[in-house]
Amino acid sequence: MYKTLRISFSLKNTYRVNAILFALKQIPLIKKLLPDALYGVRGLKIFANILSVIWEILTFFLGKFLYFITLVCGIGILYKHAPADQVFLHILLLLTAVGAYMNNVMFDQSRDKYYAVILLRMNAREYTLVNFGYAMLKVLIGFLPFTILFGTDRGLPLWFCILLPFAIAGSKLAAAADILRDYEKKGKVYNESRVQKHLWMIAGLVLVLTYLPPALGFVFPAPAYMAVFLLFIPAGILCAWKIKTFRLYREMNQELLSQVTNQMDAVRQAQRKASDKSISTDVTIRSSRRGFEYLNDLFVKRHRKILWKSSLRLSGICLALSCGAVAALLLYPEAQAEINRMVLEWLPYFLFIMYAVNRGTGFTKALFMNCDHSLLTYPFYKQPDCILKLFRIRLREIMKVNAVPAAIIGAGLSAILYVSGGTENPLNYVVLFVSILCMSLFFSIHYLTIYYLLQPYNAGTEIKSGMYQVIMSATYLVCLFLMNLRMPILVFGTACIAFCVLYSIVACILVYRYAPRTFRLRM
Repeated sequence: MYKTLRISFSLKNTYRVNAILFALKQIPLIKKLLPDALYGVRGLKIFANILSVIWEILTFFLGKFLYFITLVCGIGILYKHAPADQVFLHILLLLTAVGAYMNNVMFDQSRDKYYAVILLRMNAREYTLVNFGYAMLKVLIGFLPFTILFGTDRGLPLWFCILLPFAIAGSKLAAAADILRDYEKKGKVYNESRVQKHLWMIAGLVLVLTYLPPALGFVFPAPAYMAVFLLFIPAGILCAWKIKTFRLYREMNQELLSQVTNQMDAVRQAQRKASDKSISTDVTIRSSRRGFEYLNDLFVKRHRKILWKSSLRLSGICLALSCGAVAALLLYPEAQAEINRMVLEWLPYFLFIMYAVNRGTGFTKALFMNCDHSLLTYPFYKQPDCILKLFRIRLREIMKVNAVPAAIIGAGLSAILYVSGGTENPLNYVVLFVSILCMSLFFSIHYLTIYYLLQPYNAGTEIKSGMYQVIMSATYLVCLFLMNLRMPILVFGTACIAFCVLYSIVACILVYRYAPRTFRLRM
């Protein structure tokens, strides 16, 4: 067992170290300092190994922390009509049930598993049991500090908070045993990466039951949830025997991993088919414009499904939610004071909302796949004046697409503020509306600027820029961090507007100066 664990760690670490070295080579300011024979430099490999170890330690805790502050506690604090301990247990229990099946590492398709089981012919049973056991250890260690921290903060007893990670691990053991029994009966392997539609529908229904009842004030007593959680522990112990005695690990993993080598091709083909379906084939589409305006006008008209259809659908949802919130405040005036306080202080929270609804990444991906992928082979397309002109045209279009839901969200928040009691300073209404529009404008500029400065795609539409992924991750983390910031509308809104204007100016300068060198096809 120890040898199997050591080899599997070595494979995973080698794969991760090479990925880190490749990512370092993609960073614009660093790649010039790095030698061409990067993978043979001992000092850099030691540095990459250190980063790999740090990342492995972070995987114990980081994902669990984000899980609690967003899906469990972040949403849970919005429910004021039910006790905090009951809301916490309700959300955590149903998410645990979904995650037991939808996030079970025994049935994932990873490269290191393919190398070990298929190419190196390692003992499939030992490899699966060792790595699944290690994953359960990560669950226990990773969840423990956060179940204690957030559980005790909501009034749960310490002994129960200590047992919660064992209950979560028990649910995953029970789910794994159930899937293995199903494989023995039907011979059909469960693939965590390709969950069937009916399971997605069940998961969606469970998620509705996770978040809707607490919003209506309907939750069970805390002891009922605690009893279910505690039942997961003996269930997991009993099911561990089934996992240990299962004899078809070789056959199951061969079937599970048989498509790994073709997985990226299948993903690309699926993306291409989805893209082709979303493009209008109407030959009557015409434009009276000239030059780059003509090119952009045809692109927008032919990609109306990708751009405007999803934006208008999202706008309709935002409008319905805004009207529903206003109606609820009129029907339940006792909630007006609390909602008024939240709107006046929770504007930073909506930065994450605008990040989530922005269509910037979809727009830039469509640009590359169906336009720039071909035109980047022509020298004129990379001239500074041409790049800046087309950048401005495209920015105008994506701003228009994102402005519709942003305007509805801004107007809806202003209406909610007014109905919930208003504000002494009328300027708050203006700043609230304009700042939401500026948030939308910022993300439109941000995604398009990063696309032009880093152009992350190769000819196969794979993302090959480590720096691009770092910036996208940093953007997400900053928005996530600001969700917990509380600041008056005038202060945060004015800062947003000023930052957006400054960012727009800097973005245009950077694109004009550097995009002729960076806006190119990657190898």
